Amino acid sequence: MTPLTALPAPAIPKSRIASLRWIVADAGVLLRRNLVHWTRKPFVLVYSLFWPIMVVLIFGFIFGSAMKVPGGGDYRQFLMPGLFGQTMLFGAVTTLTIVTNDVARGVTDRFRSMPMSSAAVVLGRNFADMFHSAVELFLLVLCGLAIGWRWHHGPAQALAAFGLLLLLRFSLIWVGIYMGLLVPQEAAGAAFIPLYPISLLANTFVSPSQMPVWLRVIAEWNPLSATVGACGRLFGNPGRAGGSWPAHHSLLLAIAWPLLIIVVFMPLSVRRWRNLGG
Repeated sequence: MTPLTALPAPAIPKSRIASLRWIVADAGVLLRRNLVHWTRKPFVLVYSLFWPIMVVLIFGFIFGSAMKVPGGGDYRQFLMPGLFGQTMLFGAVTTLTIVTNDVARGVTDRFRSMPMSSAAVVLGRNFADMFHSAVELFLLVLCGLAIGWRWHHGPAQALAAFGLLLLLRFSLIWVGIYMGLLVPQEAAGAAFIPLYPISLLANTFVSPSQMPVWLRVIAEWNPLSATVGACGRLFGNPGRAGGSWPAHHSLLLAIAWPLLIIVVFMPLSVRRWRNLGG
């Protein structure tokens, strides 16, 4: 009786490697397409980058003079994590608007008729939006540093906080893609309407502890509050410690909420893409 020998691990078929290269190459082409569009429409890019600067100045120096931070501290230190989170949230409108424009102009139909992987179309949109969001976040960080905001727990925790912000943005890209494939072009401009209360009914500008009880519960369980609260604690900024369960476990929720959004909206986006025009 001969002893059994371990079989070698099966090699990955070359067709899968070729397919992956095809998807990545197509996604790279679409990323370049989106970047070229930004260079040809500099006003749109400048406006989207100027908005965070204006918000920092308005809330940091105008409204901030009347704000109090629970436990004491500089309001601008409290404010910046909230503005980081709000910018990531509003990025969903950018995704939605671009997707609806592509659908209305027939660009999406052309993509569907070309020998191009459907995964590459969505991946290219993700690459472009994540790049744009990273630039926005970088500019907003520079604005915060200019007005005196700092992180106090070292670069590792600061990078972890920025990673949580980009994770939230990545999850919201799928929301924007799904809604962009669902709503007509004329309705895209109204996407800010539901996002404003979501961004305000959170811990972005004031602590939920200063709200009425019924509003406090909603604000504390807002997914945006989880990311903002976790980032504020990682940065070491004041006013983010809270006694409630969501505030105490903000880091856990800052990971769980985006993952849940991805699990829900990624398959919805793929299914809507496949059934588009059907």
